Amino acid sequence: MIRHLTSICKGIVTCAIMLIAFESFAQHSVARQWNEQVLEAIRNDFARPTVHARNLFHSSVAMYDAWAAYEKDYPTWFLNGAKNNFNIDFYGVGYFQDKKAAQEEAISFACYRLIAHRFKNSPGWDEVEDNINSLMDSLGFDVNIASTLYTQDGPAALGNFIAQSIIEKGMEDGSNEGDSYKALHYKPVNPSLSPRLRGNRRIDDPNRWQAFSMSVFIDQAGNVFRGATTQFVGPEWGNVIPFALEEKDRSIYYRDSIPYNVYHDPGPPPMTNTADSIGKKSYQWGFGLVSKWASHLDTADQVYWDISPGNLGNIENYPTDQASLQSFYDTYDGCDPGNGHAFNPKTGKPYKENYVLRGDYTRVLAEFWADGPDSETPPGHWFTLLNYVSDHPSFEKKFKGEGEILDDLSWDVISYFCLGGAMHDAAISAWSTKGWYDYIRPISAIRYMASKGQSSDKNASNYHPEGIPLDPGFVETIQYGDELAGRRNQHVGKIKLYTWKGPSEVDDPKTDMAGVGWIRAENWMPYQRPTFVTPPFAGYVSGHSTYSRAAAEVLHKLTGDPYFPGGIGEFIAEKNEFLVFEEGPSEDVVLQWATYKDASDQTSLSRIWGGIHPPCDDLPGRLIGKKVGLNAFAAAEQFLQSKDQQSLGLNYYTSVSQFSKTTILDTLEIKVGLPQIPKKIEWILEDKNRNPVFLESPQMMGYMIRSKIVGLPKGKYYLTLNVDGEKITKIIRH
Repeated sequence: MIRHLTSICKGIVTCAIMLIAFESFAQHSVARQWNEQVLEAIRNDFARPTVHARNLFHSSVAMYDAWAAYEKDYPTWFLNGAKNNFNIDFYGVGYFQDKKAAQEEAISFACYRLIAHRFKNSPGWDEVEDNINSLMDSLGFDVNIASTLYTQDGPAALGNFIAQSIIEKGMEDGSNEGDSYKALHYKPVNPSLSPRLRGNRRIDDPNRWQAFSMSVFIDQAGNVFRGATTQFVGPEWGNVIPFALEEKDRSIYYRDSIPYNVYHDPGPPPMTNTADSIGKKSYQWGFGLVSKWASHLDTADQVYWDISPGNLGNIENYPTDQASLQSFYDTYDGCDPGNGHAFNPKTGKPYKENYVLRGDYTRVLAEFWADGPDSETPPGHWFTLLNYVSDHPSFEKKFKGEGEILDDLSWDVISYFCLGGAMHDAAISAWSTKGWYDYIRPISAIRYMASKGQSSDKNASNYHPEGIPLDPGFVETIQYGDELAGRRNQHVGKIKLYTWKGPSEVDDPKTDMAGVGWIRAENWMPYQRPTFVTPPFAGYVSGHSTYSRAAAEVLHKLTGDPYFPGGIGEFIAEKNEFLVFEEGPSEDVVLQWATYKDASDQTSLSRIWGGIHPPCDDLPGRLIGKKVGLNAFAAAEQFLQSKDQQSLGLNYYTSVSQFSKTTILDTLEIKVGLPQIPKKIEWILEDKNRNPVFLESPQMMGYMIRSKIVGLPKGKYYLTLNVDGEKITKIIRH
């Protein structure tokens, strides 16, 4: 519940810190430096959350595998992993002298090549290229090394090989990267909407997504498209190979004989113009709430909220069905049932009050969480939060908060691996639902309902059962004498809303505020840039809610603590500097969260105030995100702990897994990469019945073992290699 005052003096917050404030405390590893390069590349690319969740996942696994290839105690994921048909044959790293140096070199070349490939067509490619070249130069690596023969050419070649393999496999992972990630079958059912024109009378199905036609469209990364009609980003993303999603999580549906995979299917959203009267009322209430919450986007009402963790957050229960939503959201005052935390568990003291104007808080939320403070998209935003946590001076880099403290490089590659997998699966789950249910956005729904009239007074001339419900003070009918009636009273009988006035009231966003007041509903716009309006994909379910809750679960499990380090996470939005859509905030606003889940819940509410999602999009996304995050972390943890089942160092140093490729005439050759020259090497060759087969004594030639085969028939064999007491058996064919 929100406690607010309408007339108080705002306290000065002096303890605020930027998300990057701990940078000086951190000794940034090579993995961290390359993660920052990926995030910066995303900021210079088109705003595509699905694509960048995949980029973050692939770059994280590239770093992890390049690191794990030199670790005896950790298995590799894609390299010899056989993960969901994304297996990359791997023959070991060969001889190396300095493990950390080899890891850093392999990581750098893997990330450099992957970024160069994935972002070469970005609008900001020139800047991206300069950045990654500068980093390689500062690290002392020659970008002209192009070899992928890692068994003989070392770590740089391994990095090149990992990147090349991920790029090649990525062309077959269901994303349609080869054709710029375009949909293969999906077509929108509705004609596009021109938001600068009044109303939305041409829509055919008010339950389905609607594209937008604009003279100028600028995505949330700042890229300009002229004369554009938005295209649905990722409607078939359910076809992409996941990280840890399982067959039991998947439902398959068909539209026009085309299969749609839906992971963690939440069931259909509420719909209008159907026989389901309960669903219709839920539809009308939910989209109506979006316009009501937009009335909170003004500081003139002088409503102050305490936004400290002592007052907000700590939600204990979430509705699990659409019928329960209305009791969860405060329709008129805003926010949710969170009562805050009694005290900071790290200090044992209550959280300090943090009063700000509601109109500043809601606008800062809408912009801060939109795509991240710097447009790194929602999955990238949670990587910035992970880095923020890692840099905190009191944070100990222990996996699950247990055991020994990991060095920076080990912590970074493992934590990115866990979070990257969850963000990838969150994208697949959320967008598989978006693609199948193809649900409408608030701007289309609110204008549609208003074009029908009102659904409250059956005796009025503007009554229609699919109209918007009247709500005095928020939703009313324009009467004669109303300033919105028009000079010729041509707008009498239309619907008006008390809400944010829209971007048309902002000539200069550096100095102007739109404010809140009465507008004709046919002109309603969400709190976004006029050149953006709403995301280019369906609403149900909220991607922000799904990504954020999945990430919150991972950070909780990864750190072993539900709380931010020190019991509080903070971000400062500076006075009249932070907001982009209009002037503001009027004072510094310090966003605060006690737990990762609190931050996630705040993200979800921001999308309602931003006019992007109704409640029916939000809660299912949170619930799906919880499942995705817990499942992804469990899969990552089980995999990381599988090192105990692969304790033979030979598994990581033997440079062949299918020896058949090395049989030449009557000679069997095996390349072996070992950290030191072994004292003794033996091998045993057995036929398919495990009967020994004679071989001459093997000869060591550097790090290659060679032996002649005498009268060996064609067929299947078992080769057991014994190096200083460690044994490994492989199947070969001759």
